[in-house]
Amino acid sequence: MTELTTEHLIKQFGNRVVLDDINLTLKPNTIYGLLGRNGAGKSTLLSIIANQITASSGTINWDKTPLTGRDHPLQAIYLMSEQNIFNKENRLKKIMKDTALLQGAFNQTLADKMLADFELNPKQKLNQLSTGYRTIFKTIVALCVPADYVFLDEPILGLDANHRVLLYRYILEAYENRPRTFVLSTHIIEKIANLIEHVLILDQSRIIVDDDLETVLDHSYQISGPKEDVLAYCQELPILASEQIGTLYTNYLYTELPADRVIPDRVAIKHVDLQTIFIKLTEKGREQHV
Repeated sequence: MTELTTEHLIKQFGNRVVLDDINLTLKPNTIYGLLGRNGAGKSTLLSIIANQITASSGTINWDKTPLTGRDHPLQAIYLMSEQNIFNKENRLKKIMKDTALLQGAFNQTLADKMLADFELNPKQKLNQLSTGYRTIFKTIVALCVPADYVFLDEPILGLDANHRVLLYRYILEAYENRPRTFVLSTHIIEKIANLIEHVLILDQSRIIVDDDLETVLDHSYQISGPKEDVLAYCQELPILASEQIGTLYTNYLYTELPADRVIPDRVAIKHVDLQTIFIKLTEKGREQHV
């Protein structure tokens, strides 16, 4: 499979910079989590890579070759997003049939299984579905096309907890049955760490984290204890956020802790989960202390 990269990608809408100097590499057969708050630019980034909108400047490379609109590998990259590309008056079975013609192939066996598990009738029209079921159906289509790169933009929009678990299970199953690259774009971090291998965090128009999940979690810390002891230990370390409950003072850090630094007896250090470190990295009004 081919590697997909971006170099110095910038997107502006008028005077507003939505994406600023985005440099990333999407490798074959990897599940990525593209995380960011609402309005962070996740959908814009995926739409540019999928050739649905144009960048203000920068380059997208396919196998180290810069892409233009004409030579964009349309069947190799598939974007499922909130935008509806299907005729709302069409029945689901016709949409799947048309998709097979456009994409060159379609896994109807998987589609039928997912339709049954999610209790979707292929004879229904798209405009008869709720927001959640439209999201489910569009994700079913995305999992069944032969694209090597599948972008799922907010794939759990409008889904209840049971449907989220079932959909995540099918994404993992689809990957295991035919490895390819998935990019799951979301601001809802719950349970996504069970799926993804690599974390991309987009905040204030820039990629602020681009690393393997294991490395991200290894660098995510909560340091608690009496305030004076916590501050002494954290001296000269980058603090994301601080909080105090009673006499318990806590700092949150995203860094590699110095191996030679002595940990005070009354200080407890533990790793935090992906959702917690995402919140601390992207919360508004955060000031980094040094």
